[in-house]
Amino acid sequence: MHATTVGVDLAKNRFELAVADEQFRVARRERLTRARFSQFFGNHPPCLIVMEACGSAHYWARTFQAQGHEVRLLPAQYVRAYVRRNKTDAADAAALIEASRCTEIRPVPIKSIDQQVLQQLHRVREQWKHTRTARINQLRGCLREFGIVIPVGAQRGIVAVRESLECADNALPDALRPFVLELLQEIAELEQRLKGVERMLTQLTRKDQAVRELLKIPGIGLLSATALRAALSDVQRFPSGRHLASWLGVTARERSSGERRRLGAISKCGDVHLRTLLIHGARSVLAAKQAVKAGRSLDRLRAWALETEQRRGHNKATVALANKMARIVWATWKYQRSFDGNWISQPSPQR
Repeated sequence: MHATTVGVDLAKNRFELAVADEQFRVARRERLTRARFSQFFGNHPPCLIVMEACGSAHYWARTFQAQGHEVRLLPAQYVRAYVRRNKTDAADAAALIEASRCTEIRPVPIKSIDQQVLQQLHRVREQWKHTRTARINQLRGCLREFGIVIPVGAQRGIVAVRESLECADNALPDALRPFVLELLQEIAELEQRLKGVERMLTQLTRKDQAVRELLKIPGIGLLSATALRAALSDVQRFPSGRHLASWLGVTARERSSGERRRLGAISKCGDVHLRTLLIHGARSVLAAKQAVKAGRSLDRLRAWALETEQRRGHNKATVALANKMARIVWATWKYQRSFDGNWISQPSPQR
């Protein structure tokens, strides 16, 4: 057992520390500035440092590991249950000490710098994408006020806006035309930024074998593969593919009690961005019905997806396929084998 365990409540400028002894009793408290915070652990004997997995936690975790300490990051939603009475920085630091004793709380893996680079590139791209969508919607609403209807869709909408600018006979006032053109130019710049992020993602993961294998899975493109690479530091920590699917939030939400078991819609736990990418990827796989019309043969995965769509409907089939894709990602990554759409799992030998 560690001689000391230190619970750290992270902040921007003031950090609250609770130093516990071998019996997990808080023996000392510290409230440090950012400069003193780094010096404190640089002069402190090796110990266990417990923090919430929040902003800047991975940076501090790597810093403390380099100083010889053991670092454990805990999910913030599980630590909250250990806060007693009023919520303060001191209470949060003490709650981390109590939560570290619970073996049922699995720590969050510490991300490397490369993982965080990929993750932040995805965050920047999402922000620019939302900004582009807002600008397109602004244009659509503006032109509708003058009787000009813009069709749904980013590409078709932009083309329709440009056509309305070129038309001199519509009801669009001349005072608005230069500002509409500026919005179109801003949208074009945002699209170039999005493509720049995608080029950087490709460049950073070109030699990554795990990403290259994930790209072979139907419905997994550049964004999905790199987002999974950034979020999953070690796929071995998931005992099975179902655990990964549950972590991503594409398994059924359970509300059971006694002898009554209720399974509802998906839980929607985990990373929203990852789950969105998987579900959109599943929608693209379901577009294989066009291949059926063309007379081309399908592998077992696509055939199962289309059969599920006919039996359960498009939306349920999409989520079911996203669940299966998550399991395929786990198996491909764990066993380091290429995707095979006609793979048949072998039953385990009976003892």
